[in-house]
Amino acid sequence: MTNIRGAILAGGGARRFGGGPKGLAIVGGERILDRLVRTLEEATGVAPLLVANAEDATSWRPDLTVVPDVMPGTGALGGILTAVLEAPAPVVLVAWDMPFVPPGLLRRLADGLKEADVVIPESPGRRGVEPLCAAYGPACAEPIRRCLDSGDRRAIAFHDQVEVHRLPMAAIREFGEPSRIFFNVNTPGDLERAEEC
Repeated sequence: MTNIRGAILAGGGARRFGGGPKGLAIVGGERILDRLVRTLEEATGVAPLLVANAEDATSWRPDLTVVPDVMPGTGALGGILTAVLEAPAPVVLVAWDMPFVPPGLLRRLADGLKEADVVIPESPGRRGVEPLCAAYGPACAEPIRRCLDSGDRRAIAFHDQVEVHRLPMAAIREFGEPSRIFFNVNTPGDLERAEEC
């Protein structure tokens, strides 16, 4: 789908990771950031946007367009808003600590935007969905902004205001094991486990 842009969310304080930039960690001999750039380029055909607030973010991948959060300090939902506005939407995004997301899944999520405003995969994780590996259409912008203005920073806070399609687990399994696809590198221990995946 040529009109879909990719975005990588390089957010969070990485406290559990020791404060270092998680996406610059090496998995399988390659930085997670570089893995995701390649994955998103394969999925969309264009270089992704990098949503990052770090002062040195432009040095991580000088070939990428780097944009800071449009509403700083609003967490993951603020990052989603930034991707929706700055990509601009329609956009498929991935958090920069997820090294194993396959391009085929991202294409499936993007294709779903023909019929919905949000296409989000179901997940074995605690939330039951993966808002930081999902596709968002332009209709999401104002509902997200309203939620942030009201102080609701949950990544799915605005879902009751838009058309949401959940990609079922059976569809996700066509691309691999969900627990591996959505694996997050949050701690040094996770980084060790990622090398074993």
